[in-house]
Amino acid sequence: MAMTERTAPTVTPGLLYHDAPAAIDWLVDAFGFEKRLVVPGDNGRVLHAHLTLGNGGVMLGSAENHADESGGLRTPRDLGGASTQEIYVWIADVDAHYAAAKAAGAQILIDIEDKPYGGRGYSCRDPEGHRWSFGSYDAWAE
Repeated sequence: MAMTERTAPTVTPGLLYHDAPAAIDWLVDAFGFEKRLVVPGDNGRVLHAHLTLGNGGVMLGSAENHADESGGLRTPRDLGGASTQEIYVWIADVDAHYAAAKAAGAQILIDIEDKPYGGRGYSCRDPEGHRWSFGSYDAWAE
């Protein structure tokens, strides 16, 4: 299947949070995301949000909005803390990013280190248990 050339990302992960408004604020403060779109729902929930970082981003919403239609989507809290994926984000200054995430309370899983495949990075969990990896390794570089 041929794809039309585009500059915007073709893959955008989607996440569910039990306290989506707090998660949005935390992702902005700790990881440097910017709010592109936040659609509020009833009772302080978020129907849909799109946060960007560089030319990528994530979509998210309140887990309770999707309880009946999720087709099996669960949050780490619903799975006893388990995560079924990790989102990797390329960062130019990974040491500064690590310091900011750690100061914001990110649970560090793999401390910052030089990677054997190139680049430098670390892995952490956000307050609701989603796993993130940030680094200077560029999988798309020639």
